[in-house]
Amino acid sequence: MDKSKILAKALAVVLLLSLLASAPGCSEPQASEKLKVVTTTSLIASIVEQVAGDKVEVANIIPPAQCPGHFDVKPSNIQMLADAQLFLLHGWQGELFTTQLIDSASNPDLKVVSLNIDGNWMTPTVQSQAVGNITATLSEADPENAVFYQNNAKSLQDAIAAKGNELKAKLTAANVSQHKVICGDMIKGLVVWTGFNVIASYPRPEDLTPQKMQELIDQGRQSGVAIVIDNLQSGKADAGVTMAEEIGAAQVTLTNFPGGFANTETWEKAIEKDVDLLLATLAIYQQSNP
Repeated sequence: MDKSKILAKALAVVLLLSLLASAPGCSEPQASEKLKVVTTTSLIASIVEQVAGDKVEVANIIPPAQCPGHFDVKPSNIQMLADAQLFLLHGWQGELFTTQLIDSASNPDLKVVSLNIDGNWMTPTVQSQAVGNITATLSEADPENAVFYQNNAKSLQDAIAAKGNELKAKLTAANVSQHKVICGDMIKGLVVWTGFNVIASYPRPEDLTPQKMQELIDQGRQSGVAIVIDNLQSGKADAGVTMAEEIGAAQVTLTNFPGGFANTETWEKAIEKDVDLLLATLAIYQQSNP
């Protein structure tokens, strides 16, 4: 057979195979694009990651050890929102920067959801409520995977309740309600949940005046305060350390966000770390004040 005819037949076969491969039902199914979610804090991001798993891409804005009220927008944050479909935020006063961020992203397809959940997210009841709200938002944005999200959320809420009961039992066994403490305003909700007797609280360092600090020291001495508790995200613990020294109390710093300390990337690990720190600090105080 003539070489030109053989080549023509070969080309015809290749063309036929190409047409068949591109015909409906003959090509490999394309993987659906993942929902791109941006969150303001690790409190929200950690829930999205556990509820949605590999069904979404999550990008978080504020580093977990930083106070939202001290955050400055970066160009990379604007790009996050420009590429995203869903933006989840708390609705806190400290998130005012998000208005500028959303405007700068110029993304008409971006859905912005303010969760507006009251209370300290580190407490089990509020954490469980947040899981429910975030799951509902994800299910609405991505109905194809709604059942997957809801099943994961139920398991997560069960785990939150179990961890809360476990830690409460440890705190009760240590008789923490018998011990008076002073704590930062931002961490007060969690400290109250632990059962310690909170007699006073104080603002972030930049808002704590010398007069207010002296009043707290006097109150702590008169009441026999055992521990002064700082919030990691509020900044340096200088004020808490000074108060503890003047009062004769112990001092400890807790995290209000998952990831604030090493190996605390989930709520479960973060609250367990906080409780362990409190109990260890209480033990040190008791040894020094038998």
